[in-house]
Amino acid sequence: QVQLVESGGGSVQPGGSLRLSCAASRFTFSNYAMAWYRQAPGKERELVAGITTLGDGTNYGDSVKDRFTISRDNAKNTVYLQMNSLKPEDTAVYYCKAGRVRGSGPSAYWGQGTQVTVSS
Repeated sequence: QVQLVESGGGSVQPGGSLRLSCAASRFTFSNYAMAWYRQAPGKERELVAGITTLGDGTNYGDSVKDRFTISRDNAKNTVYLQMNSLKPEDTAVYYCKAGRVRGSGPSAYWGQGTQVTVSS
């Protein structure tokens, strides 16, 4: 069974940092672009950051540019989200998504989410 397992969420004060990880298993990780999304209560899910299959291209939502960094390690089948200068408005459940770029199989997988709470 395909798995995307997020970890690293938690509670942090404004201005603090967290590093999220998403470990993938049972699919060809390098065939998939990866992304982080988030969903706050009462709001739609939004793209936070995305990264290409080889990690040579990234994109970010406007609200997190210059504060968050996405990266991946294809040898470890893991994608990361380094979050710095966190703000209360970053509070949300963060989801990892795999989107197939090549090869066969389902077009996308989602993780179960990890809660990030930014509060003083």
